[in-house]
Amino acid sequence: MRMRPGRAAATAGAFAAAAGLAAVAWRRGRLRAVAVTGESMLPALRAGDWLLVRVGAPVRAGDAVVARHPWNEDQLIVKRAVREDSGGWWLESDNQRAHGRQDSWDFDTVPHRLVLGPVVARYWPFDRIGLLTGRR
Repeated sequence: MRMRPGRAAATAGAFAAAAGLAAVAWRRGRLRAVAVTGESMLPALRAGDWLLVRVGAPVRAGDAVVARHPWNEDQLIVKRAVREDSGGWWLESDNQRAHGRQDSWDFDTVPHRLVLGPVVARYWPFDRIGLLTGRR
């Protein structure tokens, strides 16, 4: 299927505008790149996916988020924000059967200070590029 010339130009323009906004956010330290490892977020996210995280942005239930692991704050984890409790976020893996999966069922609620922000886009691999919606 071929895209009409006007639609192709509009798509290219929207992509260029989004890339420009992303570059500004990146330079201000608001975007962070994170690689997915493991199978705990299948089918939405796969090992080898590269994500952009909007650091400090509000998190909503249903968002894929990046957080520091509560037991090892040097390790980043990608999980689904399920619900906000008074002390932080309950984070779960989409794939509860993944080997080695760890989430709030193991370490309880993740404090707000350890949740970096929501995942906004996948930028690699090329055939899976796209904005990520807040819901599964």
